[in-house]
Order: sequence, then C-alpha cells, then structure tokens
Amino acid sequence: MPPVVLRVMTYITSHKLTGVAMTRTILEITGSEAQEFLQGLVTNDIRKLDQGLVYAAMLTPQGKYLADFFLARHGEGVLLDVDDSLSAQLLQRLTMYKLRADVTITQSALQVARGTGPAPEGALADPRHPDLGWRLYGEDGGDDGTDWDTIRVAHCIPETGIELSSDTFILEAGFERLNGVDFKKGCYVGQEVTARMKHKTDLRKGLATVEVDGTAPVGAQITSEGKPAGTLFTQSGGKGIAYLRFDRAKGLLQAENATVTYAAG
Repeated sequence: MPPVVLRVMTYITSHKLTGVAMTRTILEITGSEAQEFLQGLVTNDIRKLDQGLVYAAMLTPQGKYLADFFLARHGEGVLLDVDDSLSAQLLQRLTMYKLRADVTITQSALQVARGTGPAPEGALADPRHPDLGWRLYGEDGGDDGTDWDTIRVAHCIPETGIELSSDTFILEAGFERLNGVDFKKGCYVGQEVTARMKHKTDLRKGLATVEVDGTAPVGAQITSEGKPAGTLFTQSGGKGIAYLRFDRAKGLLQAENATVTYAAG
C-alpha cells in the first residue's frame, strides 16, 4: 500500500464587502478506499456526494463533537472543507484511523467562495438550509458580504468555535435538522451514542433561537431565578442562539444585562 501523505494548505479569503477574514483548510482525499474510509468515520452518508455537497461531522467514540465540515466530490477524490482551527486535530484523527487503507490526504490548490445571490456555474447548495446559499470550490475564494450571523440566528445554525465545542452532542446542536447526520448509513465512530440519543431519550438540552432584549457577551450564562439555565451565544437583530436546559427555560431569563425569552416549539 502507498504511504499516507499529509500536507495541508490553509486559505484566508477576505469577505469582499466586509473585510472579515474567513479561514478554511481544504483537503483532498483520494485512493481506492477513500470513500469507504470516510463512510466509516463521518456522521453522514458518503453516497450522497452524488447529489451535491454533504455536511457532516467526526465524533469521538463517546459521541462528542470533534469537527464539522463539508464534503464535495472532486474527480475521483473528495474535498474536505473544514475551519482552520480544527484542521490539525482532524488530520491527526484521520491519520490514526487510516491504518493500511489505500488513502492519500493532500493539499488542494482550490479555494472556497460562498454567497447567497445567484449561484455561479459549478456552485453547490449549502445543505444545511436554503438561506445559506452556495459554496464554490475553484481558483478564487471570497464572500459576497452576506450577514451570515443574521441567517444563522434566524435558523439556529451553529458555528465552529462558537456554538460547537468539544462538549457538543450533535443532536443537541440540531445536526439532524441541518442534514448533518444519517441514521440509516450504518456504523461510524460515535454512532452508538448518537443513535441512542435519537431513539431512546428526549433531548433535555440543546440549541434554540431565543429573543434577546439588550446585549450580552458570547458565552454569557443564562439564569432562571438565579439557577443556571444555559448559555447565550451569537446574537443578531434582537435574537440569539442559546444552549438551554429546557426544563428551566421558562419565563424571563437573564444573561448579564440582557433579558432572554424562549418560546418552545
């Protein structure tokens, strides 16, 4: 078997209208066993690549979040588009599971562009929600200036390093709703815990969109009558994404100087 090659290229693309940097690492995974390799590791079904972009995650054996990413077919291989802050640990984990598989992971010269306007030729729809527009892998990267936080808050879409952390269980983060997990694909790392949460328990905690009167820093504790009830994250337009204990998320909640309200359902 050929030895695995691990080389990474990180691309920083400036949002054309906002000037805010978006940093992604693009990997290309090739080899005769590449798709079988990924199928046994990620939360979604690799066979969906024939339909377009696939959103997925890798989990620990205990079912907790390691990284979320997009997968796209590219010739005979697969592109993996991940936030740069997670790329090193993701590469380490992929290497650990590779063993003797005929799989090569190399740098890609491609960059990612995204937007919500008319999709250019070759662009792929973001599978998490129609309002998130498209992603395009090519020679040029960039961003059309969309207010992504407003869209994320409106539809409760978590972001790497903000709402998603090493303590996250993906069902609590809404991955089923966001087309990031498949319960019929078979085994993958962390599948047993995820399936048990799906079929045997009601979620008592999770991400939800809340009303926010005032402002509070990302990560502010939410309390109910002085008792911890959750954490407030991204905020936009009087709303926010919060991780809540649903049994305590009743009435007026407090997050530092902000009043938080959750309407169940």
